[in-house]
Amino acid sequence: MNPRARMTVEEIARRLDIGRLAVYAMLEQGIIPAIRLGRRWIITRHCYEQWERTCGTQLRTGLQANTEVTVVN
Repeated sequence: MNPRARMTVEEIARRLDIGRLAVYAMLEQGIIPAIRLGRRWIITRHCYEQWERTCGTQLRTGLQANTEVTVVN
């Protein structure tokens, strides 16, 4: 597999302008598409970029994105 075909948590954190722990939380919750192998996360560039383009919505399912946002202070 091409090493550029995978993304690191650090790379995703930079792209989203968030911390590494926030990326790990998103991975644990299944927000960012990835596969967990033991303690490692495998994040393919193709799946991540598709997720990024669609803001995490799965367009082919016929489901609509939830546009409601809750702000917690």
